[in-house]
Amino acid sequence: MKNNLKGSLILFITAIIWGISFVSQSVGMDFIGPNTFMGIRTTMGGLVLLPFIYITDKSRKKQGTYQKTDMKKLFKYGAICGILMCIATTLQTYGLKYTTTAKSGFLTALYIVFVAVLGLFYGKRLTVKMALGIITAVAGMYFLCLFGTDMSFNVGDLLTVACAVFFAGQILCIDRFVREVDGIKLSCTQFLIAGVINLILMFIIENPQMSDIMGCSIALLYSGIMSCGIAYTLQVVGQKYAEPTTASIIMSFEAVFAAVAGWIILSEAMTVTQIAGCLLMFLATILVQLPSKK
Repeated sequence: MKNNLKGSLILFITAIIWGISFVSQSVGMDFIGPNTFMGIRTTMGGLVLLPFIYITDKSRKKQGTYQKTDMKKLFKYGAICGILMCIATTLQTYGLKYTTTAKSGFLTALYIVFVAVLGLFYGKRLTVKMALGIITAVAGMYFLCLFGTDMSFNVGDLLTVACAVFFAGQILCIDRFVREVDGIKLSCTQFLIAGVINLILMFIIENPQMSDIMGCSIALLYSGIMSCGIAYTLQVVGQKYAEPTTASIIMSFEAVFAAVAGWIILSEAMTVTQIAGCLLMFLATILVQLPSKK
């Protein structure tokens, strides 16, 4: 019980860090382009994990539990996850140019629903709770984005929903690959590969200026070090103590903290209808994670 509480507290801290990162991304878009921001952010996140990997490997060697890494397999899996991550985060960052932090946070949370849907292609049947979760999420999206307007999404909302689909694909890949390679090393590899892709696109599509990059240095440092590096490490540590269902529900609070952060830091007001939509979408993320009866 004590260990479970310890894990839950660590995961709540993780969710808070991830939620606030939506604000840092939104602020960063006022200075630099999406590829510049994501390229620097994800590369920084990968570099932050390198010392942690070194210390962990050194400790395992002393304990006699160290296992040699299959570098070919690690790079292959890291490349797949990195490409999916690059597409997802880039779509999310572009979306933040046209939508609010709160909407971005909750729409991104749909990845949990899409994980359930994409799981059907892997032979997993659609349970009643999954169906209810999908219906609830669609209703939440309507109240959050469309209520009282015409029946069309804002372009930023569409980009963010697409980002959630690619995040779902990345999550499913990690779930499969992490059984064969070290999770921290896989994360580090995907960060570095995603960062390199974004940096290449940065020079092709955008024209970054050092003064602009320095102008959003705090947002970049937070997103790179806190969101990518530290939060992921906290997630791994927290999940050692918390039960899987408890962990996934707590981490879905990322969307709630994104909305709260947008309200407190960016003064992004939300109507009662939009708040109701957020609550429905949050309910959907919980529904698809509830354990089934044996």
